[in-house]
Amino acid sequence: MTIEQTRPGTDDLRVVALEVADDLSELAAVRVWADRLLLDLPDDLRHDVVTVVDELTSNALRHGEPPRQVRLLRRPNWLCVEVDDACLDPACSQPSMGAAPHGLVLVAGLSVAWGQWQRSTGKTVWAEITLDAR
Repeated sequence: MTIEQTRPGTDDLRVVALEVADDLSELAAVRVWADRLLLDLPDDLRHDVVTVVDELTSNALRHGEPPRQVRLLRRPNWLCVEVDDACLDPACSQPSMGAAPHGLVLVAGLSVAWGQWQRSTGKTVWAEITLDAR
């Protein structure tokens, strides 16, 4: 289920959320969802954002606990990807075993900042991406 809202008084912050089922096959649907929401972006930037969405969601599905939710928070020239899960263990970056970076190493390379918030009910892993012309 997709939830969308605009938060008044916050520089036109638009928030769109998607509940993610407990199944790795959901990743394809999450990528399509994010790609459709970002059609106004240049192809290379849209690809980078969808990659971040995919990596954070993949980590939540592989290492987290349900329930899981993906959110895109957007203002002009700025976007934040947030993924919640109910696992209390912190997300951690691991070195790549192959030639190409993966996971949080890839997220760090595609974003201007990333991090996580721990809650008593789980965590939110987030990544910020600037949307101005590269």
